[in-house]
Amino acid sequence: MNFSSLTAISPIDGRYQGKTNELQTYFSEFGLIKYRVIVEVEYFIAMVESGVEPLVDFPKERFPDLRALCANFSETDALWIKNIEKTTNHDVKAVEYFLKDRMTNLGLEKHLEFVHFGLTSQDINNTSIPLSLRDAIQNEYLPLLDQLITQLDTYSQEWKNIPMLERTHGQPASPTRLGKEILVFSERLKIQRKQLITIPFSAKFGGATGNLNAHKVAFTSEDWVGFANNFVNNILGLDRSQTTTQIEHYDNLAALFDALKRINTIILDLDRDMWTYISMEYFKQKLKAGEV
Repeated sequence: MNFSSLTAISPIDGRYQGKTNELQTYFSEFGLIKYRVIVEVEYFIAMVESGVEPLVDFPKERFPDLRALCANFSETDALWIKNIEKTTNHDVKAVEYFLKDRMTNLGLEKHLEFVHFGLTSQDINNTSIPLSLRDAIQNEYLPLLDQLITQLDTYSQEWKNIPMLERTHGQPASPTRLGKEILVFSERLKIQRKQLITIPFSAKFGGATGNLNAHKVAFTSEDWVGFANNFVNNILGLDRSQTTTQIEHYDNLAALFDALKRINTIILDLDRDMWTYISMEYFKQKLKAGEV
């Protein structure tokens, strides 16, 4: 079967694909693979910059060539990685092989073994996923949320003097003003937005068991904790969890999703109120030509 909205397994990328296509950049498998490549490249560059001894002769003027592998990452590149994964049966290892192949093509084969040096897969996954989440929240989600809040504020001012019979338990109650009822949702969303942006995008980066063992054994004089903190916090712009097992704690991830869930609930409340007002003919529903 050819892929289409009719053959998709999930309505997210089927029936509603037109509503969610901006998120493919971040949350598709292509997006995940690309973010893995970004983390691997920036990690390699960070090791060169920190002066890890075997990398001191790496030509820093080639950094743009490495970053171009991320900026120009294509579906063809992703398919190359997926094809390698058929052999490795390991998705992150396939990304490592991709970078080694491309670095060889760039004439940088001398330093191939420092791609993914000392890391476990979750060091890549637990930085790539929060990185994609951060970008999606900042680039896609917050602008839409702010647009909604601004529109509600505009309506609350335009309609501040329009009287309306309010209801409690579905029954007629005391009078109110339409602008005030709209302002209820603006206020709720602003409170939750404020809480949302305080939640860190936490990342785990510490080797197989969180202790940077391989790094320390290989290069005992390096401050690997300082390196990891600088890499995750300053270079990637995330928040490194300091004491971990092989994986991230996921507690802040849960907090993020809870905040999004509360915002969704507020918007559902708004939808229900608007539909109720329409059904009571407070508002007139605008339909497109031919729409049922």
